[in-house]
Amino acid sequence: MTDNSSNTMWGGRFAAGPDAIMEAINASIGFDKRMATQDIAGSRAHAAMLAAQGIITTKDAEAIREGLLTILSEIETGKFEFKTALEDIHMNVEARLKELIGEPAGRLHTARSRNDQVATDFRLWVRDQIDTVIAGLVALQKALLGQADAGADWVMPGFTHLQTAQPVTWGHHMLAYVEMLGRDVSRFRDARARMNECPLGTAALAGTSFPIDREATARSLGFDRPAANSLDAVADRDFALEFLSAASISAMHLSRLAEELVIWSSAQFRFVTLSDRFSTGSSIMPQKKNPDAAELIRAKIGRILGATVGLFTVMKGLPLTYSKDMQEDKEQVFDAADNFMLAIAAMEGMVRDMTANREALRAAAGSGFSTATDLADWLVRKLGLPFREAHHVTGVLVAKAEAQGCDLPELPLADMQAEHGGITDAVFEVLGVDNSVASRTSYGGTAPQQVRAQIARWKEILT
Repeated sequence: MTDNSSNTMWGGRFAAGPDAIMEAINASIGFDKRMATQDIAGSRAHAAMLAAQGIITTKDAEAIREGLLTILSEIETGKFEFKTALEDIHMNVEARLKELIGEPAGRLHTARSRNDQVATDFRLWVRDQIDTVIAGLVALQKALLGQADAGADWVMPGFTHLQTAQPVTWGHHMLAYVEMLGRDVSRFRDARARMNECPLGTAALAGTSFPIDREATARSLGFDRPAANSLDAVADRDFALEFLSAASISAMHLSRLAEELVIWSSAQFRFVTLSDRFSTGSSIMPQKKNPDAAELIRAKIGRILGATVGLFTVMKGLPLTYSKDMQEDKEQVFDAADNFMLAIAAMEGMVRDMTANREALRAAAGSGFSTATDLADWLVRKLGLPFREAHHVTGVLVAKAEAQGCDLPELPLADMQAEHGGITDAVFEVLGVDNSVASRTSYGGTAPQQVRAQIARWKEILT
């Protein structure tokens, strides 16, 4: 037999309760109960405003306030009973409020609708999540900065196409991700500033005839201002889309770093050793130490980007203002947020715990003719060759070294002079990896002095 208790919330319009299938597809309490704190905060602000405007009595407002605080305590201690028949968090809270305080509970919904209520709750939840995300990203930046500081002058190969390109420093490579995450933080901050408008008081879609003070409720809930158009306020989910879009970009950055950690921790590279806390073994191969945390982080972008595409698809064909389709917005955002925060936390742990193998980095830095560009630059600077000619001469010398099974610093001077007579033994000063990185002194370059300057800049930013 279907529970018809929800009918009291609808009044006299519906004589019979929904059947089990309709109840299941219509209910959202299974996931929107996560917005309980935000829902109660919104209701408290609304009740206080109603009393201040003389729309409800101070006595009723006080009863509502005390009742909402009781409900919040019940939820926080796990004593609150969420009922699917009551559909969503809003009606669950209101029904419990009526049980606690009686008639005054019915006055809480004056001058508002579930449409502006859910828009406010969801906006508050996403805003809170952005604050949590920013804190997590900054913590990860600090972990990367610690690695950069420790190895500001440690040489390692820089790559293009995953082929050795030019020597760089470990500190420089770590700072690249600090920069990426800095852009991520700025995107979230921009999104937060844009979303910080309060929908509460726009009611179902057209506003209300009650003399409400929307500025007061906006201030009470930490918003910068009330939303200026009631239709847009109810219909808008841009704030959730911006959150997911920013999360997708940031998760992509985490995935790139995760991929490098997978490669670097392999036996073939041995650039880093990941701690046991973020690795697993094999059920059959006792020698294995698998970078599972990194691999799972690498996969999270698919889940988060999927949520982004999913919400865009939900919203793309909806006329103004509210449609029940919009109930499908929250699960995707909640899931993406959970997985994004897990990825950030796991990456921070891995970065803090990992150990860079300085000797392996150095050995790899000198392989693959990584100082060939330094040789070409020397030919331009010292002998006045056009760069294209210097590029050709260097290419020939690389081919000679490859044929002899040696790297450029080991190629005999006579072989170099056979290709261009102006080459002197001074060329060997630029062919060492330390000299190579030290010479890249342009702003943003890999020279240790530049790396340390950027470390100092980021330390100041992140304090």
